[in-house]
Amino acid sequence: MFRTVQRTTFALGSSVLILALAACGGQGSGADGGSGTGGEGGGLSGEVVIDGSSTVEPLSSAAATNFRDVEPGVNVTVATSGTGGGFQRFCADETDISDASRPIKDEEAEACAAAGVEFTEIVIANDGLSVVVNPDNDWLECITTEQLATIWAPDSEGTVTSWNQVDPSFPDVPLDLYGAGTDSGTFDYFTEAINGEEGAIRTDYSPSEDDNLTVQGVSGSQGGMGFFGLSYAEENADSVKLLDVDGGEGCVTPSRDTVQDGSYAPLGRPLFIYVNNARYAENEALRTFVDFYLENEETIAAEALFIDLTDEQAAQAQDELASLVG
Repeated sequence: MFRTVQRTTFALGSSVLILALAACGGQGSGADGGSGTGGEGGGLSGEVVIDGSSTVEPLSSAAATNFRDVEPGVNVTVATSGTGGGFQRFCADETDISDASRPIKDEEAEACAAAGVEFTEIVIANDGLSVVVNPDNDWLECITTEQLATIWAPDSEGTVTSWNQVDPSFPDVPLDLYGAGTDSGTFDYFTEAINGEEGAIRTDYSPSEDDNLTVQGVSGSQGGMGFFGLSYAEENADSVKLLDVDGGEGCVTPSRDTVQDGSYAPLGRPLFIYVNNARYAENEALRTFVDFYLENEETIAAEALFIDLTDEQAAQAQDELASLVG
């Protein structure tokens, strides 16, 4: 059992969040494979080094914070160099775990293989993005991904400035756009899913790493639109209007169920951790942490404002963990 803690937001940028975490076991190994020594009372010690997606960081940080109550002698380092940057370090055998908001690419897997780094992919949670408008918006209940691209694409800047330019049936109300800033995994996800390229977006919108500012902007403008995590939209249902999204198969209401079953596409997705197999075998602190992470994924997802695994996903994750243990 562990104490439930409130999520804390960390300003990381390119910095590293270092949490001192640890355990109640015999001897462990450090991240470099060296033996960790038991502290007072024989507690586990060692290191766990994590880098990668800024989207997945809150999950790994929540796991680390809760793990600290159980294993206070292990140092867990969580950095955010992005999914691609995380894989670069991981495939150079510099980290134990790589946080990823997408599956590893073929060329990244090839780099790992070339370096002799074998890994196990584990789905750790689900993520859903929401598209919201002002509550006084009475002309739109469902938006297509094509309409979203018309609004948010880089070449729409200065040319698509009113709702009736998105669809002639919409009123001539100025677009007022808000969303995640460029340091956010939400920004990366939204731009890739809607505009087809990570980072591709018009620049004449109001970006912020604080989702509350997006809520305030959208709720204060009739033509307002914004995007952020689904959980935050549900928390602010009185201030913003959550839209259904048509990704080509008809309108789908964003929810825990539609994210989990994959029907809320393309704005619903699984999130991953990649575990270095050799380091896992050598490092007792890493084994204990990964086991804790999976065992408590539902609570961790809730604290980090993500969606937990389905029963099938959880069973698959446990199977992957069992293969590592084997």
